[in-house]
Amino acid sequence: MRRRPWASYLKGIDPRKHQRWYTTEKSVTLMSIGKDTIQSMTTEGEVGLAAVQAAARLCEEVRQTMVAGGAQKIDKEDRSPVTVADFGAQALVCRRIRAAFPGDHIVGEEDSAMLRRPENAARLDAVTRFVQREEPQAEAEDVLRWIDEGHGEPTGRYWVLDPIDGTKGFLRQDQYAIALALVESGMIQWGFLACPVLPHAMDTGAILVAQRENGATSFTLDGNERGPVRVSDVVEPADARLAESVESAHTNRGLSAQLQEALGIGHEPVRMDSQAKYVAVARGEAEIYLRSPNPRTPDYRENIWDHAAGWLVVTEAGGRVSDVYGRPLDWAQGRRLEQNIGVVATNGKLHDTVIAALAPLLPPH
Repeated sequence: MRRRPWASYLKGIDPRKHQRWYTTEKSVTLMSIGKDTIQSMTTEGEVGLAAVQAAARLCEEVRQTMVAGGAQKIDKEDRSPVTVADFGAQALVCRRIRAAFPGDHIVGEEDSAMLRRPENAARLDAVTRFVQREEPQAEAEDVLRWIDEGHGEPTGRYWVLDPIDGTKGFLRQDQYAIALALVESGMIQWGFLACPVLPHAMDTGAILVAQRENGATSFTLDGNERGPVRVSDVVEPADARLAESVESAHTNRGLSAQLQEALGIGHEPVRMDSQAKYVAVARGEAEIYLRSPNPRTPDYRENIWDHAAGWLVVTEAGGRVSDVYGRPLDWAQGRRLEQNIGVVATNGKLHDTVIAALAPLLPPH
């Protein structure tokens, strides 16, 4: 087994008392947290885990207190929902990364333009109040500035952030994820996926952390290590379980059905929002995740923040990820995977079979 020297000292933050969880495999110790403490967190693993933990806590507080009434929902120009949690999570993650790595770029999904509009003053106040539960001294201008730290360019060394992947799932009180990855010179080095409501054998919620060439590990939301994760050993296509998006606009359901028929898969598709589907493959709970081009938008190219963390988690768990034509995902093309079409993630053992089955179902490219 590959060594994971970082796994025994990854750190997180207690949301109730704004304290640090110093986590080992067997014990947890508390220390107070402040700006100097965040700056002392020098490893990418420590900072990344602490950042997604803080964001997960904020998201769950928003989900539990506001989502039922729908009061925090805003509509983007593309009509996809944005929530107080989206903005708050980006503020917290960007604040932590900027404090620890001031020279790094951050490429986030959101910006503060909506919150700066006078008609959204109440929304800004709500975001600020939730952020203050993690950052008690934060003012509204701090929150806006932290959100806009996500305007970095995807060049050199940069972090990729989706503060809530699966916003519609979040609003349905279903699956969503906080997705964070570190990219250096076109290579993903770290991936963090926090899935606060994903079921686990022992409890609810999981954080998966992957380091390039060092494996993938599962943690509780409090930062306690559960152990390494591995893809399944399924080798017969008919025994495979396929995961796909809940939202039909995010995939080609017809192609998924054709693939299942071609492979003789009898299981019903596992439909989940967000990069939680990557977690399902990494944990051996599904063997195939297909995100195929929607025929209504054939020229669409995937955003890097929708896949970067999940790509590394599945890869380090022993799986394979490519586009639907079998080509490796190219992370050096800016904010989108311009050289790729769709995404296929598998347990590795079935990958070539899946790509071969897809080939006659896809237009030549």
